[in-house]
Amino acid sequence: MEILQFIADAKEQKVSERTTCMYLGITPRTIQSWRKQGLVDRRKGSARHVEHRLSGKEVQYFYDIANSQRFQDKTAEQIVAILAAEGTYIASVSTLYRILRKRKALEHRQKSKKARKSQPAEIYAVTAPNQVFSWDITWLKTEVRGMFKYAYNIIDLFDRSLVGWTIEDNESDEHAARLFRRIIRDLDVVPKIVHGDNGHPMRGATLGAFLDNLLVSRSYSRPRCSNDNAFIESWHKTLKYTVGYPKTFSSLDHARGWYANFVQWYNTEHLHSGIGYVTPHQKRSGQAEAIYAKRNKCIQEARERNPLRWRQGKVRSYQSTPVTFQYRPLKKTA
Repeated sequence: MEILQFIADAKEQKVSERTTCMYLGITPRTIQSWRKQGLVDRRKGSARHVEHRLSGKEVQYFYDIANSQRFQDKTAEQIVAILAAEGTYIASVSTLYRILRKRKALEHRQKSKKARKSQPAEIYAVTAPNQVFSWDITWLKTEVRGMFKYAYNIIDLFDRSLVGWTIEDNESDEHAARLFRRIIRDLDVVPKIVHGDNGHPMRGATLGAFLDNLLVSRSYSRPRCSNDNAFIESWHKTLKYTVGYPKTFSSLDHARGWYANFVQWYNTEHLHSGIGYVTPHQKRSGQAEAIYAKRNKCIQEARERNPLRWRQGKVRSYQSTPVTFQYRPLKKTA
């Protein structure tokens, strides 16, 4: 208002509006806008009056409700929905988000432990046997409903062979440590990495101390991410979907006897799709490459005899598929 009055006074003194604007450091268009639209600051972020805006008391009231003990672990959507169901509506979800964001209350509004980002995975290439072992425990049904036997299984990621197993009446890291001790002794090898999920036997102190003494790196799946231990989960499916798998086991001896026969078949007769349809034993012993070459030669000779049967030019080639493992090493604490 003072600037407009100053320009008007200058005009009475025969000073042009353009000259006065140059002196004040503003443009004539700004003066025209003020005269036409008024002196309200319409720039982005400027303070302005909004008819439907919440008052300061309403904002504080909404904020206090969101941070109350009742709602401190609820999302903005849940808070608004619960209040609306009770007959109370203060403002929209986006408004609540805006209030919380402005007061930096979106990160963590309760006293519980803050969420942590999962450790990024390292890609580990498995190039030989006995580098990476993956293990887990699966439940075997018994004739008594609600009671189970527990099968401990350890596979080698390179050739998918089952290198060790045991069946016990309960889950315990002591059973697991005893199994690993037997495998390492019988095979006379020490794996570089042992991967498991987040169950108590996998993170037990007895097994952890045994592996740490051998300088074996331990890796664990993320919570509720079965794909992180996909190799052993695939083994469980092969086990339980095979023809002849018993619906229930009558005793520990029954379970161990059936399991021993199945493991023998799996390691020496089962043509595994993940390793080019050879048996784990053939892959482990080095026979697989000769088998691949023989198959590929046979297919190539058949193509030469009947080329029209391969009109698209695609020829099946059996080969060893590289195995990569998403390795999430255990963080060492001081």
